[in-house]
Amino acid sequence: MVSWFRDPFRGLLLALVLCACAEPLAQQTPAPAPSREPRIQDNSFLVEEAYNQEYGVVQHISGFTRFWNSKDWVYTFTQEWPVPGDARHQLSYTLAAVSAGSLPNSGPGIGDAALNYRYQLVGNSNSRIAFAPRISMFLPSGDPEQGRGFGGLGLQSSLPFSLVLNRKLVSHWNLGATIVPHARNADNQRATTVGYNLGQSFVWLFRPRFNFLLETVFARSQSIIASERTQWSSSLLLNPGVRWAYNFKNGLQIVPGVAVPVGVGPSAGEKGIFLYLSFEHPFRKLPRD
Repeated sequence: MVSWFRDPFRGLLLALVLCACAEPLAQQTPAPAPSREPRIQDNSFLVEEAYNQEYGVVQHISGFTRFWNSKDWVYTFTQEWPVPGDARHQLSYTLAAVSAGSLPNSGPGIGDAALNYRYQLVGNSNSRIAFAPRISMFLPSGDPEQGRGFGGLGLQSSLPFSLVLNRKLVSHWNLGATIVPHARNADNQRATTVGYNLGQSFVWLFRPRFNFLLETVFARSQSIIASERTQWSSSLLLNPGVRWAYNFKNGLQIVPGVAVPVGVGPSAGEKGIFLYLSFEHPFRKLPRD
């Protein structure tokens, strides 16, 4: 995960949110009996779950994060689509609006966009084990002089892994890396920046339509301090939250959520608010069971 800002929190969030099918294995390790109600398991916040969109279903996701100490905020909109004919392949894009607290005169504006591809390599949303590697390309649509972008094309790889522990508890695990070969900072200095991120979460399925989450996210990333010179920094967040669902007969599912990110360790003293809203619905006639 790459921080292209003077403050590591904004880079952490954008790299996270510009984002989060082996049938024999799924059969050997059966999942818990499915609920009659549509589940909300593909609605994590900062830790990516390993479940692709189902056939014929599209998801629209909005996320807003505001940190109180740094005064940074980020809004993202993501749209996820299964590839027609093979839901193991998923395409998505993410658009962002950013306000850099460390540059109070810059104001809000457009951030970098991301194009994402994810492959359901192991399992699916009905399996105990799921693994769906993702690769993303960051497009330099944000202005780095205003603290809103990497300043160059970037690539990110992510390895999300999901494990159903029991009928009431699910865990998600992330490992990712980011590189921006020609990043640029607010002073117009360029360098190659790299970074990595680790994430883990537990989801308590308190009710089929009401869940508690506890996410932990660590990032080690580089920021530019001079031409061809970078400096490492670390971020560590705990993100407790809740999510719930409204299901409609026409197949529409609305999932709001709220979390309270808190900095610990190298990020001690930081805190904020995270708001989530998802709309998921069929866009074509689904096959009958």
